[in-house]
Amino acid sequence: MAQYMCPSPIGPLSLVEENGALVAVRWNVDLPRDAAPLALPATPLLRQAAAELAAYFAGQLREFTVPLAPKGTPFQQKVWAALREIPYGETRSYKEIAAMVGNEKACRAVGMANNRNPLPIFIPCHRVVGANGNLVGYAGGLDVKTFLLNLEKE
Repeated sequence: MAQYMCPSPIGPLSLVEENGALVAVRWNVDLPRDAAPLALPATPLLRQAAAELAAYFAGQLREFTVPLAPKGTPFQQKVWAALREIPYGETRSYKEIAAMVGNEKACRAVGMANNRNPLPIFIPCHRVVGANGNLVGYAGGLDVKTFLLNLEKE
């Protein structure tokens, strides 16, 4: 397992690689938003992930290509696959995601799968909103969710 901390407009993020794929993005809540990148050498895949994130935050990338390997239950995997189908700049409700995975009544389970998403931004759980369009829950905070949605609208 290799890890690399990279700066971002939403604060430093730790990127975690395992077996040639990105497996986690972690919020570094204890670090200042302008913290410098971790001084350890990054693997080629982590450098690619960091470069793709930088391009995304600069408004130059709409689709990530770095290999992803999130760990989760079969249901979580289905939800995360559905999240990756939400087009850049668009949102879907929890109910719409539940329907995409075959169970319209699984809104709460979809919410829990979103909450457990190990690869925020790369798997765009920030694009999921309440049925009325309101912003609800986000591991990075609603201010970060708002920032990401606004970034994608521009």
